[in-house]
Amino acid sequence: MTATLSLWKHGLGVLPESLWRRTELHVLVLADNALTRVSPRIGELRQLHTLDLGHNELAAIPDELTTLPLTNYLYLHDNRIAELPRSLGRLTALRYLNVGDNHLTGLPDTIGAMTGLIELRAERNRLVELPASIGRLRGLRELWLRGNALTELPDSVGELTELRHLDLRENALPDVPRALANLPLLRQLDLRSNRLRTLPDWLAELPSLERLDLRWNDLEPAPRLVDRLAERGCVVWT
Repeated sequence: MTATLSLWKHGLGVLPESLWRRTELHVLVLADNALTRVSPRIGELRQLHTLDLGHNELAAIPDELTTLPLTNYLYLHDNRIAELPRSLGRLTALRYLNVGDNHLTGLPDTIGAMTGLIELRAERNRLVELPASIGRLRGLRELWLRGNALTELPDSVGELTELRHLDLRENALPDVPRALANLPLLRQLDLRSNRLRTLPDWLAELPSLERLDLRWNDLEPAPRLVDRLAERGCVVWT
């Protein structure tokens, strides 16, 4: 049986020292507790595979957190984190990472070592670019980047050949990134509220595309392109 401790919304403010003696824990939920720091002693929870620190007031996370055997979920969303540690790359077996709603201007290049990731959420930060190493996440299926300041994507995004869902809403993209043409399994592409003026013909060649959202851009898609997409069953919002 999975050893779980949920202290969600307990108004803790500070974590009790007794917590670090719970070395049998597999799942620990500390969300919504107005936490401003996490003790380096969290590294003592050597069986932890799921950790929820969302909805707190953390400005940073200790390197010791990245020594945990996290394999399932790591929630760090809705905090005040301005920079993620390079040691995050140690979490090579983690499947789901949520760092949304923070103050991040970039992601560490070591994120490319997190090759177990299936889903990465970094919405509503201040990202101006992605590291080229993101292309090493060959198992990634969902990438959520809404509400950042991206003007381009690295070419290595084209190596994310398992990607199904890509959310680029509310960024500053002037063009549809060319790297997306290499994504054979991409089903949903959200480009709402960018700075697009034209669309490339290769969009109609994406073999798995089912939903394409282009609303709130300063463009009028060529009817021929929209017709080609519709003929193969792709729903297009313009």
